[in-house]
Amino acid sequence: MLRIYTENVGDMAIVECEGRIVRSDAAFKLREAVTSQQEARIVVLDLSEVRAIEGGGLGMLLFLQQWAHGHDIRLKLFNPTSVVSDRLERANSMLGLDIIPLEEMMALLALADRQHALAA
Repeated sequence: MLRIYTENVGDMAIVECEGRIVRSDAAFKLREAVTSQQEARIVVLDLSEVRAIEGGGLGMLLFLQQWAHGHDIRLKLFNPTSVVSDRLERANSMLGLDIIPLEEMMALLALADRQHALAA
């Protein structure tokens, strides 16, 4: 089972995922969560609570990367667990996903928060 929580900070959407992305229903749930963020300029998938990802989940990440590119949105993956990180590393040469470190995530949050404060 996959649970998803979304938080918007300025023009950035953080999609927190918890559980497993191993069945098609989880992959479609992830797709819906990300593609509903059409107003965001950056979508960060927080994978820190994802315990497993299989072929369908990896395929969905590829689809979401292409979808984001087509909508001028930057898709970034943050803090994958070691199991997920291993799967992503094996597939990343093919997928070309952007996995960001904590420092970059903190910088993105600070920038989004600053832009949000200026707009308010």
